[in-house]
Amino acid sequence: MEMDRDRLEQVRSAGCPKCGGPLHTAHFERKPGGVLVAPEQLPEGYAVRFDLCCGSCRRRTLPASVRFLGRKVFLAVAIVVATALVRGGDRNAVELLRRQLGASRSTLARWGRWWRELRSTAMWIQARGTLPVDLDDLALPGSLLERYAGSAADRMVRLLRWLSPLSGRVPEQAR
Repeated sequence: MEMDRDRLEQVRSAGCPKCGGPLHTAHFERKPGGVLVAPEQLPEGYAVRFDLCCGSCRRRTLPASVRFLGRKVFLAVAIVVATALVRGGDRNAVELLRRQLGASRSTLARWGRWWRELRSTAMWIQARGTLPVDLDDLALPGSLLERYAGSAADRMVRLLRWLSPLSGRVPEQAR
């Protein structure tokens, strides 16, 4: 959550990307899916999606997030773990995910399509030149997680940081 707060403050201090006006708080509550604890056990404010609104032109600016992946209901970490396990082909893992996360087969399939479609985004095309040549695009996100060093938690944080630009929405710059 601290990473999201840091990004929020960076975006806020830069002002509105459209007109340069001041950005005001417009946060909203999410009901994140994929949480394996009771909502009251989450850290205070964890379900809040940071959002900003320009005081001049009223354009909304959604800072990048490591907790939320765009408009998806499930937490980003749940999507990464679930997709990596599903791609592993273990049928028991798929059933466990469905029970524990409450993710339907169609939701798991949609996440798999999202990873396939990621390969055609400008972000992926730009990053592809910096990634290992032998990276298995068809095994995403597991193949990316394997490339990071450190503990499983460290590797996950690095991947979520890398994905975070896809989670925000900033208006186009004024021309």
